[in-house]
Amino acid sequence: MVSKGPDKMQPLSGAGLSRRSFVIGAPLFLAACQSSGVGGGVSTVGLHNQPDLPGEDFDYAAAYAATTDYDFKVPAIAYKNFDRKYWRQVVDYDTRERPGTIIVDPYSRFLYWTLPGGKALRYGIGVGRAGFSWSGDAKVRVKRVWPLWRPPREMIARNPALEKYWKDGYPRGPRNPLGARALDLWQGSVDTLYRIHGTKKPDSIGRNVSSGCIRMWNQDIMDLFKRVPTHTKVVVLSKAPKTG
Repeated sequence: MVSKGPDKMQPLSGAGLSRRSFVIGAPLFLAACQSSGVGGGVSTVGLHNQPDLPGEDFDYAAAYAATTDYDFKVPAIAYKNFDRKYWRQVVDYDTRERPGTIIVDPYSRFLYWTLPGGKALRYGIGVGRAGFSWSGDAKVRVKRVWPLWRPPREMIARNPALEKYWKDGYPRGPRNPLGARALDLWQGSVDTLYRIHGTKKPDSIGRNVSSGCIRMWNQDIMDLFKRVPTHTKVVVLSKAPKTG
């Protein structure tokens, strides 16, 4: 989701959280290796105390159940209505990138978080028009919890009613187009305006959609958020990968 303009952070009513709680970009959150995972035997990378990786006995009903997060209600995902390939899962994945890298494949509508041993944690994604407009390497510079959203000027030109959201942003919550979390990608000191974020439209996962960048189920972006530190490398593919 392309979001232009300054993001003025405001405290959530009833949540008791500071601005620092919503924007995570400090060295405190850099990577810490740990042992996690599939059958308890896969060594992985990422933040300390991250969730276990999904294995053969993974409880998808619990993973995609309704939950309350910072006083916001996150609806359950009707995951059984989707092709199983879009469910969160560990897969074989051949790449030259180092473990801990995020690889976005907008053509197959998958996001991979690479693991040691030729594995990756794969999530299904929905890809907006902006999701195809940029490719290359970047880093997660900012992590945002229940982010504000500002419609881009091009969208406001098409729909002037959105102008009211330019100054203060669309309020945080389940109806916000960015959903529960957002990862902002930067190249050096330049904001690419490319976002990996949640969605208020779970049916868009596995599809190409009219707007936005890379959207994930809120439960999935919340899971990824717990794993990746700031400064994580992100590779957005510029063409569809070859299939064997």
